[in-house]
Amino acid sequence: MTSLRLLPSVDEVLTSEAGRTAIAAHGRPAALAAARAALGEARARLRAGGEAPALAGLGAALLSALAAEARPKARAVFNLTGTVLHTNLGRAILAEAAVEAATRAMREAVALEFDLATGRRGERDALVRGLLCELTGAEDATLVNNNAAALMIVLNTLARGRETVVSRGELIEIGGAFRLPDIMERSGTRLVEIGTTNRTHLRDYEGAAGPDTALLLKVHTSNFLIQGFTASVGTPALAALARERSVPLVHDLGSGTLADLRSFGLAHEPTVREAVAEGADLVTFSGDKLLGGPQAGFVVGRRDLVARINRNPMKRAMRVDKIRLAAIEATLRLYRNPETLAGSLPTLRHLARATAEIAAVAERMAEPLRAALGPLFEVEVVPCASQIGSGALPLATLPSHALKITPLPPSPRGAAGRAESPRRGEPGWGAPTRAPGREAGGEPPHPARASRESALPTASGGRVGGGTLEALAAAFRALPLPVIGRIEDGAFRLDCRCLEDEAGFAANLSALDAP
Repeated sequence: MTSLRLLPSVDEVLTSEAGRTAIAAHGRPAALAAARAALGEARARLRAGGEAPALAGLGAALLSALAAEARPKARAVFNLTGTVLHTNLGRAILAEAAVEAATRAMREAVALEFDLATGRRGERDALVRGLLCELTGAEDATLVNNNAAALMIVLNTLARGRETVVSRGELIEIGGAFRLPDIMERSGTRLVEIGTTNRTHLRDYEGAAGPDTALLLKVHTSNFLIQGFTASVGTPALAALARERSVPLVHDLGSGTLADLRSFGLAHEPTVREAVAEGADLVTFSGDKLLGGPQAGFVVGRRDLVARINRNPMKRAMRVDKIRLAAIEATLRLYRNPETLAGSLPTLRHLARATAEIAAVAERMAEPLRAALGPLFEVEVVPCASQIGSGALPLATLPSHALKITPLPPSPRGAAGRAESPRRGEPGWGAPTRAPGREAGGEPPHPARASRESALPTASGGRVGGGTLEALAAAFRALPLPVIGRIEDGAFRLDCRCLEDEAGFAANLSALDAP
């Protein structure tokens, strides 16, 4: 009890220099709560036999806790996972033109639903309708807050209480365990599955389309691929059947792209313009995937069907705000100039980045990384494969280069004539070292290295070289600007495809506390 009396009061902590700084920066209520928490932790340590902290120590703990609490939750990160459109990391990075447009919309009043020519009320979709029709060849266009919402409002408008015919092989599940049948159920339509998982024929659609059929639905299976003994029905044939039965054909493209990816050296992905030209009455697609813009769901196609969708009361609940509309307009304008698109749109720039350029970035970053990690880790530049992500071209990979970080086995004093590696803060920490099994002249590693790597942990938590791969990954995530990589084949890998801020990355490493 006597030792507890050595602790200062809450008021003494708040009136100290650190306390006054905390109140000025974060407000008295937050500083008061943090002071009480710091004192509570100090009491717990004393009861456990620890020593009473000084007032300065409590003040430092107070400021540290408040700074951590004030840190934004939506933090910028280095995406070095090798997945360009990473759903968990926010998908597409916006073009500078889109960022500037969104910033203006945040700072100023904008003509959102106001017709400047007539001075009367306007329609917010008009800000992008013309561009969408120009870029897709569609008669009309509308948009909502994401593609799942786009499909839901289409089904609710055109097929509520009636049947929607779709191939069993196209009943996809998208991220977060959202399944197409569930979305269809909530929209009010009745699902009619046809065909089998791997084979669906035109006769299946013909047999299922009856008096209560509201529409035919084709779903682009962008996030998986069935190979082997397969059959599916193309859009032109379905469009002809839909016209014969006087029902619309809706084509959900999912990721969706406005550009032919083959012109950027990538595999072909069906474009929205192709889907419209092939006869789909409506096409739905996303804004924040291959298109490279902010999150949105687009519906383009027949004018009469789009008009019905816009009259649906759900449209207001799903509408897009002025900030995203401004960013979408700026992004769509970039597609008017295909020659400069890869340079101005980060998504395409990253996807089309030359392998040699990525390798050069990795080579430049290898030395700062070795210095930050110290001698307990081996750093190599190795070839790897990136992926597009967000359900686009699931089997397509892009040749890339990564920084491969491998924990080295312990090197006790006297083993093979070498002394134990210095620890952080000791003389020699961070000095460049020659990787074991590699001669000074740069010859290939010793064959034994392959067996050593195969014995290293992947995600099992086994300790090698003074730390685990999980701990290493956590250390990179704890940096001021978190670095997100991937654990693969007994190493932590940083794919450099999306690394553009080299100076920022190198400076960030100074705070690395490797295990």
